[in-house]
Amino acid sequence: MKNNIVLIGMPGSGKSTLGVLLAKAIGYSFLDTDLVISRRAGKPLQKILDCDGLGFFLTLEEAVGSGLECDHTVIATGGSMVLSAAAMEHLREIGTVVFIDVPFEEICRRVKNIRTRGIVFHPNETLEDVYRNRLPLYAKYADISVEVVSAADIEETVDKISEIIGKSNI
Repeated sequence: MKNNIVLIGMPGSGKSTLGVLLAKAIGYSFLDTDLVISRRAGKPLQKILDCDGLGFFLTLEEAVGSGLECDHTVIATGGSMVLSAAAMEHLREIGTVVFIDVPFEEICRRVKNIRTRGIVFHPNETLEDVYRNRLPLYAKYADISVEVVSAADIEETVDKISEIIGKSNI
């Protein structure tokens, strides 16, 4: 049943913050997949990446995304969840996927250090590379896209998503 809302977007796009506010606004539960991953591994995201490696992290993230079973929940995914087709197909089956589309310049302003924030990227990749590589995936999996120009738009964004979701009868 498709009664969840799944937020996707770049690291720093505000998925977790928006998710909590949206869940409160519409009376849903809230789940952050990054927290589930961290809990399963018993360490913070960056420590998983540093100690266990990128491959382990992506496998764990896919398992979490593919295995979620929830109801009337706003789900904030990690920015790299879109790298797993299996996870994204499952998330699309259980919810409406909303892409939080934040311009690259704003992402740069929000994300200060790509190397310590628990962001999935390959060696020699920049934040711009990550953005450019993931943008088509966010567009591919999104049922709805919501443009967010700045952090000041957060309440407006919650209202916009609530209105769109209300019209689609989730």
